[in-house]
Amino acid sequence: MSPSNQTDTEGGNALIYKIHDAFLADSFIQSKVNGRIKFYEYPAAGDVSGPCIVIDPIASPVPGDYADNQWLTDDYLFQIEVWSKSLEDTGSIAKQIRSVMWKVLGFSQTGTGVDEWDPDTGVYRDARRYRGKIYID
Repeated sequence: MSPSNQTDTEGGNALIYKIHDAFLADSFIQSKVNGRIKFYEYPAAGDVSGPCIVIDPIASPVPGDYADNQWLTDDYLFQIEVWSKSLEDTGSIAKQIRSVMWKVLGFSQTGTGVDEWDPDTGVYRDARRYRGKIYID
């Protein structure tokens, strides 16, 4: 996996906003979630009124890619979840998120993720993990 051509000038917390902004800039994602993108905070399953996205950092950034005894990148791991009462929306939004994470941010999907449905609330949940590297200054 090659590092993203972006640099981390504001620290790891700023990356969560870059992910958020990349999702908002995507017309398909924006049309489906209408701004319902959260950090760390999961919706109550009974309160899902429309598709929503949760961005959750899984671990603190880890130094990586060294040269001349200095580290060049920070490695990140995020879990991105889609919650919806529509199986079709959940799948199509998750697929578009994967595309944005790769094409815009240079993050690849890792692991198997979670694909589940809660019969009591009718909520579908798709949780995928994405790993990527950002050059540091």
